[in-house]
Amino acid sequence: MTDPYSPIARLLHHRTQGRRKGEPIALPIVASSTFDQPGDPDGTYFYGRNGNPTVEEVEAELGILEAAGSVLFPSGMAAIASVFFGHLRPGDRVLVHSDGYYNARALLAAQFEPMGVRTQTVPTADFASADFTGIKLALIETPSNPGLDVCDIAAVAGRTKSAGTILVADNTTATPLCQRPLDLGADISIMADTKAMAGHSDILAGHVASRNRALLEPVRTWRRLAGAVVSPFDAYLLHRGLETLELRVGRANSNALAIATALSGDPRISGLRYPGLVGDRAHTVARRQMTGYGPIVSFCLSDRAAAEAFIARHPLLAAATSFGGVHSSAECRIRWGDAVPEGFIRMACGIEPVGDLVAATLAALDAG
Repeated sequence: MTDPYSPIARLLHHRTQGRRKGEPIALPIVASSTFDQPGDPDGTYFYGRNGNPTVEEVEAELGILEAAGSVLFPSGMAAIASVFFGHLRPGDRVLVHSDGYYNARALLAAQFEPMGVRTQTVPTADFASADFTGIKLALIETPSNPGLDVCDIAAVAGRTKSAGTILVADNTTATPLCQRPLDLGADISIMADTKAMAGHSDILAGHVASRNRALLEPVRTWRRLAGAVVSPFDAYLLHRGLETLELRVGRANSNALAIATALSGDPRISGLRYPGLVGDRAHTVARRQMTGYGPIVSFCLSDRAAAEAFIARHPLLAAATSFGGVHSSAECRIRWGDAVPEGFIRMACGIEPVGDLVAATLAALDAG
């Protein structure tokens, strides 16, 4: 029988059926590193690095959103690292985006290339035509951060399956509410839950999800052996963010589309990118595989000085990195070494009223 309820409805009530009279409605925080365990281990809780009830409840919620098994980590980079360490060995070749989140490439260069893993890169938009022959693992990020290019996940998945390549999709900019990589054929989905999933810029977290237990178990084993575990307090804050995820993502997406629409055609702006714009070169593919287009808009002003001044003048922008929070923010990505023009701005929309954010953005441009 088909489940009539959405993943969000099931997430909000997944503890309801098993709850007994007098038990708390809110998720309890089990703040213990060790548990009563007389005699031989029997699979129950005994030490926090091996399992915690609060953390496992949140993993179950993430599993509902992904329709897959999930493993929770203390950051998005820890999630990425777990996949690399769990699956790459000396002599393997990995194909990764050349224009996506730079730390994934930095990790490969610093830790894996010295041990004999060979890294190749390709632009996000070219993944569907890439050669996967001999590639052990491919990492895509779509939409890419910060440039917002898109690749056809289903097309890439068809090619990686033929080549025997593990396809890993970084879904951070979209979230499972707007895009479902596992449904489209990806083997593993990863996310920095620091961003929209937690949504309040107050914790670091990440997760790995897969419907293939054989792919997920090395990830879980690496977490246990490396000690890359989440505190129950941070797991609880992620849980609380997940309960409002749909509302926050909906408003942030609306803000981003409104900002992109307002800036479209403005002669002061160049290089405007937002996959939700009909005229964006990624829109056709994005429309096919996404139900929402994310909170990020990117564009360029004449130079870095103009970009920094715009951010400073804007009363509803925090001058900060990251995205997916309740407050809109912006930054010049050139400062992190991204291959972007000097005046490139990544604007991450929050949940401010749409009209206010658009008006403030146009006013900040007019004041330049």
